[in-house]
Amino acid sequence: MNNVKLVALRELGAYFRAMSGYVIAGVYLLSVGILFHAFAMGDGERRSAEVLYGFFFYSSGASMICSVALSMRLVAEEKQTGTIVLLASSPVRDRDIILGKYLGALAFLWLLILGTLYLPLMILVNGKISFGHLVAGYLGLMLLSGTTLAIGTFGSALGKNQVMAVIISTVLVAIMLVAWILARVTERPFNEFFVSIALFHKHFTPFAKGVIHLRDVVYYFAVIYFALFAATRVLEARRWR
Repeated sequence: MNNVKLVALRELGAYFRAMSGYVIAGVYLLSVGILFHAFAMGDGERRSAEVLYGFFFYSSGASMICSVALSMRLVAEEKQTGTIVLLASSPVRDRDIILGKYLGALAFLWLLILGTLYLPLMILVNGKISFGHLVAGYLGLMLLSGTTLAIGTFGSALGKNQVMAVIISTVLVAIMLVAWILARVTERPFNEFFVSIALFHKHFTPFAKGVIHLRDVVYYFAVIYFALFAATRVLEARRWR
């Protein structure tokens, strides 16, 4: 675990040292703020729970885009700059590299998500919010973004450069989002399969409404495990070329 911790701290520090980290953070926080005031708050009067649901709904899209943007450099940048050779020749195992890089990016991503906490708290000015709803919504945001980041890590391992990485990651995430639409136009048992793998509607909506289901938590952790496992295998395969 020491190797994972070292790689994670190196990765987390890279976001604070690079201009790209501040650009992604600025764009993300600005986007969430605009979406909150433009759509979640709305023009007319709304119940506080509806505003809070709207905040989590619109923030989820910005969080997924931010996850893909953060993930594109994880492995692909190492390939692009040639430093992947140094990593591959080091005593650090491939799974430690993938896990460390993922955790470093995840820590940065979750810091950004927590940086939006002041927005739902603004509801308290004219209304009141449920603490449980707030906790469930943020848990959902962290799991959804963490899952998207894991898929992006896999895409970054597949891509030869950062552009290819972001294209592959976007396609993979889009397929898991479109699965919900496919479920609505297909018959059983295919519709049940597509519903079960859909990244957003079935598994995130309960969190946005303040409800935590164990099945949704298990789903997100299962996708994270599978994506990081696949990314590790891709990195290991590179040693045999």
